[in-house]
Amino acid sequence: MPAFCFTPSHMTSTATTPTRTFKFSWTDSFLWAIRVMAIFVIVWGFIGAIALGLEGNGLSAEAWKQLIVSGIAQGSMYGLLALGYSMVYGVLGFINFAHGEVFMVGAMVGFFAADALFEAGLWEANFILSIFIVLLVAMFTSTFTAVLIEKIAYQPLRNAPRLIPLITSIGISFFIQNAVQLLVGPAVKTYPAPPSWLSDPVNILGFEISGTILLVVFLATVSMIGLWLFVERSATGRAMRAVAEDKEIAALMGINVDKVIVMTFAVGGAMAGVAALLWALMFRSVSFITGFLPGIKAFTAAVLGGIGNIVGAMVGGLLLGLFESLGPNVILRGLSWQIPLALGIVLLAAGIATVVGGRAVKRNGIVVLGAAAIVMGLTGVAGFTIVIPGLSQLKDVVAFTALVLVLIFRPAGLFGEQLGREDRA
Repeated sequence: MPAFCFTPSHMTSTATTPTRTFKFSWTDSFLWAIRVMAIFVIVWGFIGAIALGLEGNGLSAEAWKQLIVSGIAQGSMYGLLALGYSMVYGVLGFINFAHGEVFMVGAMVGFFAADALFEAGLWEANFILSIFIVLLVAMFTSTFTAVLIEKIAYQPLRNAPRLIPLITSIGISFFIQNAVQLLVGPAVKTYPAPPSWLSDPVNILGFEISGTILLVVFLATVSMIGLWLFVERSATGRAMRAVAEDKEIAALMGINVDKVIVMTFAVGGAMAGVAALLWALMFRSVSFITGFLPGIKAFTAAVLGGIGNIVGAMVGGLLLGLFESLGPNVILRGLSWQIPLALGIVLLAAGIATVVGGRAVKRNGIVVLGAAAIVMGLTGVAGFTIVIPGLSQLKDVVAFTALVLVLIFRPAGLFGEQLGREDRA
């Protein structure tokens, strides 16, 4: 007789349903309070931004469009960088914190290539060819750097506990930063200005989009689609997914695990090279610390979408860019709108009814929404407003706050994690 067996509840008359008792927890109470306040702030800020715009005191429709466009462009870069984090984590199960420096090295070497093309007169004479050359240089440099890091730093630690390669990646990050500073100096390098015709706006569905932003979004879209097709349709991509699922079984099936791991780093490095060019097109400046903050934000985007999930990394990057762009200028600005007294009373009554109904049907989500409505109602009755100065300087705070909120509401990320057998155990 097996040691463990499962008997359906409808096949036995002795089965009893355990009684659920309420147990107070400070941690759960704190998390529910955070959820209530998050919904309250987001709804108030968003509605307030629209109301202020209708009153002529907020952002215009054109400003909204520009924020959305710039958020998508910057989010595309984050998405490409996030792919490297997700792919390496999916295969090896650790975060490669040196990936931001892989991006920085590609952008730095790309600068020297662009500067040489500018000095030769090719940058202005044939800008498309010049951008293509810089793209190839940045991709090759980032790919070479990523593979070199894997061969020198990570391969000897393949069977070590995960904490050791994690700490090693941080050390490699600082080493590359200081090495680049020693080689090229601490000064910021500025890419040559693109031709004036590239900055001319193009009207697409009512959105005035500059040629630079269109080029950034086009390159990011092509790269993401190409990577997805490579992972899903090619033999190498299938081998990468097999190794990510279970290395031992993949090796028994004849897959060269070491070769697949190197290919994973190479593909992630190539995407970082594309992201380096996008950075150059949008911001034009690069220094030895350029990779730090974009790298951390790209990791944030990977966690936001679901670590190990390629599609999640892409979407997470786009959402993070939109959060950065819209959060300070829309949500935080909208908190200065005073909720009308009549609306506050209605929200207060509706919130109380929603909480009572949610408790009756035992739905915590309904209770949270009702509690948020009660808080908004009390804010309206009290005539309370929040004026935050220096909104444009808070985009980093908004980005990381968005990550915290997503993890509170959905800890596995928006699209869920895709982890191997060992990581799921």
